[in-house]
Amino acid sequence: MHELFEHTADLGLRATAPALDALFAEVAACLVSAMVEDPARVQPAQELQIEIAGADREFLLFDWLKELLLRFETDRMLFASFDVRVGEAGLTATVRGESFDPDRHTFAHEVKAITYHELKVIEVDGAWLAEVIVDI
Repeated sequence: MHELFEHTADLGLRATAPALDALFAEVAACLVSAMVEDPARVQPAQELQIEIAGADREFLLFDWLKELLLRFETDRMLFASFDVRVGEAGLTATVRGESFDPDRHTFAHEVKAITYHELKVIEVDGAWLAEVIVDI
Protein backbone atom coordinates (compact mmCIF):
# COMPACT_ATOMS: atom_id res chain seq x y z
CA MET A 1 0.00 0.00 0.00
CA HIS A 2 1.25 3.46 -0.79
CA GLU A 3 -0.09 6.99 -0.87
CA LEU A 4 0.94 10.55 -1.58
CA PHE A 5 0.50 13.30 0.99
CA GLU A 6 0.80 17.06 0.79
CA HIS A 7 3.84 18.69 2.40
CA THR A 8 4.10 22.50 2.05
CA ALA A 9 5.54 23.06 -1.46
CA ASP A 10 6.74 19.46 -1.69
CA LEU A 11 5.09 16.05 -1.89
CA GLY A 12 5.28 13.19 0.58
CA LEU A 13 5.46 9.50 -0.27
CA ARG A 14 4.28 6.97 2.30
CA ALA A 15 4.32 3.20 1.96
CA THR A 16 3.71 0.19 4.17
CA ALA A 17 4.54 -3.46 3.61
CA PRO A 18 4.89 -6.66 5.61
CA ALA A 19 8.61 -7.05 4.72
CA LEU A 20 11.52 -4.71 4.05
CA ASP A 21 12.04 -5.94 0.47
CA ALA A 22 8.38 -5.29 -0.32
CA LEU A 23 8.58 -1.88 1.34
CA PHE A 24 11.38 -0.72 -0.97
CA ALA A 25 9.39 -1.97 -3.97
CA GLU A 26 6.25 -0.21 -2.74
CA VAL A 27 8.02 3.13 -2.22
CA ALA A 28 9.42 2.86 -5.75
CA ALA A 29 5.89 2.29 -7.07
CA CYS A 30 4.74 5.29 -5.05
CA LEU A 31 7.44 7.43 -6.70
CA VAL A 32 6.17 6.41 -10.15
CA SER A 33 2.60 7.25 -9.10
CA ALA A 34 3.83 10.70 -8.10
CA MET A 35 5.41 11.18 -11.52
CA VAL A 36 2.67 9.93 -13.86
CA GLU A 37 -1.10 10.07 -13.58
CA ASP A 38 -1.69 6.42 -14.52
CA PRO A 39 1.27 4.23 -13.54
CA ALA A 40 -0.65 1.15 -14.76
CA ARG A 41 0.04 2.34 -18.31
CA VAL A 42 3.79 1.82 -17.83
CA GLN A 43 4.73 -1.48 -19.45
CA PRO A 44 7.48 -3.83 -18.15
CA ALA A 45 9.14 -4.00 -21.58
CA GLN A 46 12.81 -3.69 -20.55
CA GLU A 47 14.65 -5.18 -17.59
CA LEU A 48 17.52 -3.59 -15.68
CA GLN A 49 19.63 -4.67 -12.72
CA ILE A 50 20.41 -2.14 -10.01
CA GLU A 51 22.81 -2.57 -7.09
CA ILE A 52 23.25 -0.04 -4.31
CA ALA A 53 25.67 -0.41 -1.40
CA GLY A 54 24.78 0.76 2.08
CA ALA A 55 23.77 -0.51 5.50
CA ASP A 56 21.67 2.37 6.84
CA ARG A 57 18.04 1.79 5.79
CA GLU A 58 17.14 5.48 5.43
CA PHE A 59 20.19 6.30 3.33
CA LEU A 60 19.63 3.15 1.28
CA LEU A 61 16.03 4.20 0.56
CA PHE A 62 17.23 7.68 -0.40
CA ASP A 63 19.88 6.25 -2.76
CA TRP A 64 17.37 3.77 -4.24
CA LEU A 65 14.82 6.46 -5.08
CA LYS A 66 17.55 8.82 -6.29
CA GLU A 67 18.78 6.11 -8.68
CA LEU A 68 15.28 5.57 -10.09
CA LEU A 69 14.80 9.31 -10.54
CA LEU A 70 18.23 9.55 -12.22
CA ARG A 71 17.25 6.78 -14.65
CA PHE A 72 14.19 8.84 -15.57
CA GLU A 73 16.15 12.07 -15.96
CA THR A 74 18.99 10.57 -18.02
CA ASP A 75 17.32 7.70 -19.92
CA ARG A 76 13.62 8.77 -19.69
CA MET A 77 12.83 5.37 -18.11
CA LEU A 78 9.67 4.77 -16.11
CA PHE A 79 9.34 1.53 -14.18
CA ALA A 80 6.36 -0.78 -13.76
CA SER A 81 7.72 -3.50 -11.47
CA PHE A 82 10.36 -3.82 -8.81
CA ASP A 83 11.89 -7.01 -7.43
CA VAL A 84 14.03 -5.78 -4.53
CA ARG A 85 16.29 -7.64 -2.10
CA VAL A 86 17.61 -5.63 0.85
CA GLY A 87 20.58 -7.13 2.67
CA GLU A 88 23.11 -6.06 5.27
CA ALA A 89 25.43 -4.52 2.64
CA GLY A 90 22.83 -2.88 0.38
CA LEU A 91 20.20 -3.78 -2.14
CA THR A 92 19.92 -5.54 -5.44
CA ALA A 93 16.93 -5.03 -7.67
CA THR A 94 15.50 -6.12 -10.96
CA VAL A 95 13.33 -3.36 -12.38
CA ARG A 96 11.14 -3.53 -15.44
CA GLY A 97 9.80 -0.60 -17.38
CA GLU A 98 9.88 1.37 -20.58
CA SER A 99 10.87 4.71 -22.03
CA PHE A 100 8.59 7.64 -21.34
CA ASP A 101 5.97 7.98 -24.08
CA PRO A 102 4.10 11.31 -24.00
CA ASP A 103 1.19 9.72 -25.88
CA ARG A 104 0.62 7.19 -23.06
CA HIS A 105 2.23 8.70 -19.96
CA THR A 106 0.75 11.91 -18.62
CA PHE A 107 2.86 13.74 -16.03
CA ALA A 108 1.33 14.16 -12.60
CA HIS A 109 4.26 15.97 -10.92
CA GLU A 110 7.75 16.89 -11.97
CA VAL A 111 9.82 15.29 -9.22
CA LYS A 112 13.00 17.35 -9.03
CA ALA A 113 14.76 15.61 -6.15
CA ILE A 114 14.50 13.13 -3.31
CA THR A 115 15.12 14.80 0.07
CA TYR A 116 16.36 13.69 3.47
CA HIS A 117 13.69 15.83 5.15
CA GLU A 118 11.58 13.63 7.49
CA LEU A 119 12.94 10.51 5.80
CA LYS A 120 12.16 7.37 7.77
CA VAL A 121 12.11 3.61 7.47
CA ILE A 122 10.73 1.99 10.62
CA GLU A 123 9.26 -1.28 11.79
CA VAL A 124 5.85 -0.93 13.42
CA ASP A 125 4.04 -3.91 14.93
CA GLY A 126 5.78 -6.42 12.67
CA ALA A 127 5.28 -4.40 9.46
CA TRP A 128 7.38 -1.72 7.77
CA LEU A 129 6.63 1.96 7.12
CA ALA A 130 8.56 4.42 4.96
CA GLU A 131 8.07 8.13 4.42
CA VAL A 132 10.05 10.42 2.18
CA ILE A 133 9.52 13.96 0.93
CA VAL A 134 10.24 14.74 -2.72
CA ASP A 135 10.88 18.18 -4.15
CA ILE A 136 8.40 19.02 -6.91
